[in-house]
Amino acid sequence: MIVVRVELWPGGDRRRSRELGRMTLANRADHPAHPKRGNYHVKLMRRGTENRVQRTASVEDYPRESYPVWELVQRALVALRG
Repeated sequence: MIVVRVELWPGGDRRRSRELGRMTLANRADHPAHPKRGNYHVKLMRRGTENRVQRTASVEDYPRESYPVWELVQRALVALRG
């Protein structure tokens, strides 16, 4: 599972940081054709709590080894927008 956290650090002070949101990308491990491609279940949460899911989406047939992780994050955000 990949977890992307968005935090606010007021004045750059990590001690006063607070989480604004969280996104998880979970590999579904159900891609039938090729092990180097994957399907992911995406959840967008408010303030990082599992019980406050705002949206869900899927990223299908993603080429795992062809792009950096930020491409997967970008595709997940596009999928969440609907």
